[in-house]
Amino acid sequence: MARIDEIAPDVFRISTFVPEWNLQFNQFLVRDDEPLLFHTGMRALFPSVREAVASVMKPEDLRWISFSHYEVDECGALNDWLETAPRAKPACSIVGARVNLADFSARPARELSDGDVIETGKHRFRFFSTPHFPHGWDAGMLFDETTRTLFCSDILHQFGDGKPSTESSLTEPFRDALKQMEAGPLAHYMPVYKNTEAYLRTLAGLNPAVLAIMHGSAFAGDGARAITEAGDVLRQMLGSFPGAASPR
Repeated sequence: MARIDEIAPDVFRISTFVPEWNLQFNQFLVRDDEPLLFHTGMRALFPSVREAVASVMKPEDLRWISFSHYEVDECGALNDWLETAPRAKPACSIVGARVNLADFSARPARELSDGDVIETGKHRFRFFSTPHFPHGWDAGMLFDETTRTLFCSDILHQFGDGKPSTESSLTEPFRDALKQMEAGPLAHYMPVYKNTEAYLRTLAGLNPAVLAIMHGSAFAGDGARAITEAGDVLRQMLGSFPGAASPR
C-alpha cells in the first residue's frame, strides 16, 4: 500500500516500498487550485497511488501531470491518470513531449523549455531542462518557488524503506546506492558528462529547502549543500566531469 505524508505545505509524498528491490517509489502531489502530480508510478501501482491521492483531494480534479524523464516509474500510469482526471494535462520537456508522449500519451503534452513556469494557484513551478542528468535525453526537474521544493528525480537515490523526510545527510546513503547500482547489471545508472557540473551548480543555486527525491526519504534542510555533496560523490565514484561547461 502507498503511504502519503505532507513534506511541505500542500506538498505530499506518496511512497510505495517494494521489498524485492529494497526500494521506495515516490510520487509527489501538490494540492492547489490546479493540483499537480509529479511522477505517476508504474501502472501496477496506480490503484494504491490513486487511493492515496483521494485521501487529500478528488483524483478527478488533478490538472497537471509532470515527470522528470520517460521511464515506467516516472510516467507508466500516465494514461490511467488522464482517464481519471479529464482536465489533466501532461507537462514535460520538449524532447519528452515530441519523442515519447506524442505516441504514448492519450492527450498532447505541454512542452516545457528551460525556465518555463507552470502556475497552479498559490504554487509556481519553474522547469529546468537537464538532458542526461540524472539520465535520459528528455530529463528535467521542477522547482516549486513557493515552498522552495525541488523535485529532483533520482538525485540522492537511497535503497531501503526510509522515513518520509529527514534532516540527516543523505550523502553516504546515496554513495552506497551508486555502489550497488554500479556493481550490478544496472551499471551506468547515472552518467556524468560535460554539462553535469553546470546542472549541479544551477540546482544548488536555487537554495532548495526540500528535496523531493524519487527513491528514498525526502530531504529537509540545506538543499544546496546536499546537491553539492551529491556532485562530489559522482566525481569520486564516476570520475571528473569531462570538459565541464560553465554554469547557466
